[in-house]
Amino acid sequence: MSVVQTVSVLSALAAAVAAHGHVTGVVADGVWHQNYEPEFQYRNPVPDAIGWSVPLAQDNGFVEPSSYNNLDIACHKSAGNAKLYVPVKAGSEIQLQWNTWPESHHGPVLDYLADCAGDCTTVQKSALKFFKIDAVGLSPGKWGADELLANNNTWGVTIPSDIKPGKYVLRHEIIALHSAGQSNGAQNYPQCVNLDISGSGSATPEGVVATSLYKATDPGITVNIYQNLKDYTIPGPAPYKGGGSGGSSGGSPTPEPVTSAAPQPS
Repeated sequence: MSVVQTVSVLSALAAAVAAHGHVTGVVADGVWHQNYEPEFQYRNPVPDAIGWSVPLAQDNGFVEPSSYNNLDIACHKSAGNAKLYVPVKAGSEIQLQWNTWPESHHGPVLDYLADCAGDCTTVQKSALKFFKIDAVGLSPGKWGADELLANNNTWGVTIPSDIKPGKYVLRHEIIALHSAGQSNGAQNYPQCVNLDISGSGSATPEGVVATSLYKATDPGITVNIYQNLKDYTIPGPAPYKGGGSGGSSGGSPTPEPVTSAAPQPS
């Protein structure tokens, strides 16, 4: 590919990826770690990163409910194992930094962990069993995604303090609900990064495979957010209630339905 062709491809890619956004980096213990970027696939060699590669999601697109039985729901479309890890202490908070997120894309923000059985660089997605550690849905007048925006496109999540040390995949996700009032209208934006968790805990929470996380008929997946919602049920399994789990961009997790009015379209 010529220099001109490469510049053209990268320019088009930059315009496309600006649409929804993605995690560009993770901060743990004051250290910033580079996440996978869509343009990495055009480099030779492709840079190693903490985040799972998603070359088929160049437009920062989404996984739709009709694909919940496909492993794309684990870490995004045809995601490939990350080669690096974020070192993090159990009980500490990490910050996930997004480059952007559309104001119109209201919805919950969720975080899961899955034990890699020693090696996240080679583990099969089908073998990962995710347990939820953080879930922020609808609090009075504000969605989890709204909190992320208000906090300079940054999301904080605390690693459970009692978790057994080891290699884990952190599955970080926003579910956009602006079109969820119609069938197959919800938009899942999952992203995965590798964590190397240290500590003295021994907890090994039960998880579920990614294809069992959601169903298209879940009340938190098919929902009209532009009505006067009496409650919103965050989809997926119940959060793990171990030591020091949870956290958000600026508030507390909301694992139970919250009574509130949904924001109206602008």
